[in-house]
Amino acid sequence: MSLHEHVDSLRAKHARLEEQIDEEQHRPLPDSTVLVKLKREKLRLKEAIERLQHDGEDQSAPPGMAMN
Repeated sequence: MSLHEHVDSLRAKHARLEEQIDEEQHRPLPDSTVLVKLKREKLRLKEAIERLQHDGEDQSAPPGMAMN
């Protein structure tokens, strides 16, 4: 799996979590424990996506020109 495909996969999971969070929030009695779990996982995925994108930028930069 290429870096681009991996990032796309993580974005799809992130979007599914967003849908699950939205569904839970619109229930008559949202479960705060479930919401916290989903939001933490969503944040973990967001950070992983950002890290992979940053690493990909560093690898595509010319030697000695890593982007910070």
